[in-house]
Amino acid sequence: MKLLVTGGAGFIGSNFIRFMLETYSDVWIVNLDKLTYAGNLDNLRDLETHPHYTFVRGDICDRATVEKLMSAGPDAVVNLAAETHVDRSIEDARSFIETNVLGTHCLLEAARANKVTRFIQVSTDEVYGSLSETGFFTEETPLRPNSPYAASKASADLLVKAYVHTFAFPGIITRCSNNFGPYQFPEKFLPLMINNARQGKTLPIYGDGLYIRDWLFARDHCRALDCVLRQGRAGEVYNIGGNNEWRNIDIAKRILRLLRQPESLLTFVKDRPGHDRRYAIDASKSFRELGWKPETRFEEGLGVTIRWYLENDAWLDKVTSGEYRNYYERMYSNR
Repeated sequence: MKLLVTGGAGFIGSNFIRFMLETYSDVWIVNLDKLTYAGNLDNLRDLETHPHYTFVRGDICDRATVEKLMSAGPDAVVNLAAETHVDRSIEDARSFIETNVLGTHCLLEAARANKVTRFIQVSTDEVYGSLSETGFFTEETPLRPNSPYAASKASADLLVKAYVHTFAFPGIITRCSNNFGPYQFPEKFLPLMINNARQGKTLPIYGDGLYIRDWLFARDHCRALDCVLRQGRAGEVYNIGGNNEWRNIDIAKRILRLLRQPESLLTFVKDRPGHDRRYAIDASKSFRELGWKPETRFEEGLGVTIRWYLENDAWLDKVTSGEYRNYYERMYSNR
């Protein structure tokens, strides 16, 4: 199988490429990545000489680059290229619209013109909006995005659905819950907590810390994407969740205990505008149709993740320098 993976130098993308090349000997992967601040070639440094792996630096909004790669005849496209951080989308949404909406459109046009037979659009549960204390997001839940990031991902999903309906395009949409694991850029909640705790710095907690997310270990997500590639039905949406709800404050406290740091490091900061209260995924369709279920308990995955960051402190120090550090200080200095 020949795959074109977009955004493969990012967190989920690098985990997915690593999983596929470790699992299959008959998979060839081209990784197209623009290498924005969260795209990191160090995530796949050990695969640079792998005979089934090729990296291409480029933008999914660049029609010439995308057309060239699509014309090479990939069996499937897995679109993981995206701007993803809600806080950044609130500060400036332009890049989110360009990459997540216009970039997806560029990929769809080139894939359709070159008769690609499978297109996986990797989306997020944030397109559904916010839940109360009960209930779950299903594939039929109406889209009610509440942040510019979520709105850009919902827009991309709707484009894929429109191409499926209008052109009989072989698109499939996946919507996952919060991922965690190695190689995640430390602007996101869990690696941010780990990074600050390991250095004895304060852990910034939005609002009252009672926001709830469903957590999914990245490798379990990669297995699900593999199942969608091989067994998913064109035109369908598949929710991918961990059935694993945790409050932010409880995760932060657990990380502090595991790293033997005091809870006095917890610092409550001004809440994020429009902060969704709870996300929870009903992934029963994926269980039923794909034969997939998450295998990693949260406690186990958290231990693996913490050990990885501690053992890769040079990676952390490198990615938290420069632009990220300036952004982090700007975001939290006035909270």
